Amino acid sequence: MVIILLIVGFILLIKGANLLVDGSTNLAKHFGISDIVIGLTVVAFGTSMPELIVNIISSVNGANGISIGNIVGSNIANILLILGVAAIIKTITVYKNTVWNEIPFSLFSAFILLFLANGHFFNEAQQGIITRSDGLILLSFFAVFLYYTFSLTKKPIGKIVAFSKKNSLAKSILIIILGTLALFLGGKWVVESAIALTKLFKVSETIVGITIVALGTSLPELVTSIVASIKKNSDIVVGNVVGSNIFNILWVLGLSSIISPITVEKSSNADFYMLIIASLLLFGFLFIGNPDKSTKTVNRWQGFVFVALYLGYILFRVI
Repeated sequence: MVIILLIVGFILLIKGANLLVDGSTNLAKHFGISDIVIGLTVVAFGTSMPELIVNIISSVNGANGISIGNIVGSNIANILLILGVAAIIKTITVYKNTVWNEIPFSLFSAFILLFLANGHFFNEAQQGIITRSDGLILLSFFAVFLYYTFSLTKKPIGKIVAFSKKNSLAKSILIIILGTLALFLGGKWVVESAIALTKLFKVSETIVGITIVALGTSLPELVTSIVASIKKNSDIVVGNVVGSNIFNILWVLGLSSIISPITVEKSSNADFYMLIIASLLLFGFLFIGNPDKSTKTVNRWQGFVFVALYLGYILFRVI
């Protein structure tokens, strides 16, 4: 029953995120907001909503391991698994703006998280805690990222994708309400099932968070990236992954820690290091084979390396 509830919870999270994106997109279009602004804000928020809902419920229930494991695990999966699978399907093109701005900002966010989670080294505490003041710091950097995002609306970058057909205002609001309800119920069931699994298999909350929960909440990004890769919208693939990683750390974790300070296990440092390594590897791969081109690529063989590294790391963490 626990496993069935977990699966149903993930289905509701994915469906809820899709409904929220569709409803919000239609609502934004109703008021004449441009596609690029919708893509950089509404869709990015929507694909990060499963992580947000799971983290809020985990924070309220005091399941800190699930909360931190979910975010770091999702970000690692976004780069190594999702970007890797998308690159295997089709070589991914990365635009100059993403190479020099968004990917470094994502890496910077990972370093900020590592620093805040290990603040106990400076005050001689026994364990790491991401406090409410740390959450405010994360949200402050998130505000900077939002300002940068809106500045991009003045520049034509990559392709602009129409996300859904325009519906009536009442229908858009109804879709948003249904999506929010599905997210809440799905998130509640996922967290309750994850807590039950930790007791059933006698493993830490962090392990469950970084594996099962992280994979489940990353499904919207996985589906979005695979579809975009098949349709040859490779700029959407990288933007979806990198943008989601920034949202997860600065927005989701920032808000979660304000609701309830998050205790960080020492073993989580291995996950932080892995996230930083994955981000550096992504940045470095972009310069292999095309150092002088205005656009960079993630090739099929690099995708295989990403996926193999992800599977190896998950196996290592579980063992």
